[in-house]
Amino acid sequence: MECKKSENLKKCNCSYPGCGKKGMCCECISYHLSMKELPGCCFPDDVERTYDRSFAAFSKAWNL
Repeated sequence: MECKKSENLKKCNCSYPGCGKKGMCCECISYHLSMKELPGCCFPDDVERTYDRSFAAFSKAWNL
């Protein structure tokens, strides 16, 4: 499968300046799940900027 990094970057809301996985969704998801968290794209922008990628933060952000 070909990575569509340039297309993915248009939708990526990751605000972490040092992120080397921006636009590479497969790597990003794999990395965050290995840390028992979710990637920034799963969160509203204001919550994403807190860098709290926990499942608890996800649940709170979406009122689950």
